[in-house]
Amino acid sequence: MTAGAGLRRFREPAPAAHGQRAGPRCELCATDLERGHGHVVDLDGRGLLCACRACRTVLTRPGAAGGRYRGVPDRHLYLRDAALTAADWEALRLPVSVVFCFRNSRLGRPVVCYPSPGGATESLLPDGAWRQLMAAHPDLADLADDVEALLLRRTGDGVACHLVPIDTCYDLVGRVRLHWRGFDGGADVHRELDALFARLRARSVPDEEDDTDG
Repeated sequence: MTAGAGLRRFREPAPAAHGQRAGPRCELCATDLERGHGHVVDLDGRGLLCACRACRTVLTRPGAAGGRYRGVPDRHLYLRDAALTAADWEALRLPVSVVFCFRNSRLGRPVVCYPSPGGATESLLPDGAWRQLMAAHPDLADLADDVEALLLRRTGDGVACHLVPIDTCYDLVGRVRLHWRGFDGGADVHRELDALFARLRARSVPDEEDDTDG
């Protein structure tokens, strides 16, 4: 599929048949979406688009669609040996306990975001902090720009580190926004966080075998 021919149909989604309720459709080609569909990042609009398997597969290729769209992969890694220390966390000057970091190719720099009742709040990383983090943890060197993120949660003296698709992070943002109550989010938000990180541990491929239960 070439960028020109493939994207022409994106502007004209097929209408639903008269009298029928339209189901979820690919936001690129208007094909009916399968359960558990994936996503594509619109780098110009800085947004996520729901995508069918075919469109997402095509758009994972470098340079596809003129570089505007990028398919979100499905890699989940629990980076046990790359877990950050409290000192690493302090060096990043993060004001909350849960954040996600990724490299924005359009801006040419890494950004850090955290869930809030108003959505994803973006902040700048201190100069050099990202380079130091990458140098200290080479397991993170192949993190894909724009579509993969480090999802970090500080617990006590340590920091859990997961490499996840970027749509996982924005799903978390939506859940936090929906359930937030009071000053610190309330019990429902904390249950959502606990459940998410438990699911990530269950489905993630560890960077190496973990013989512990923790």
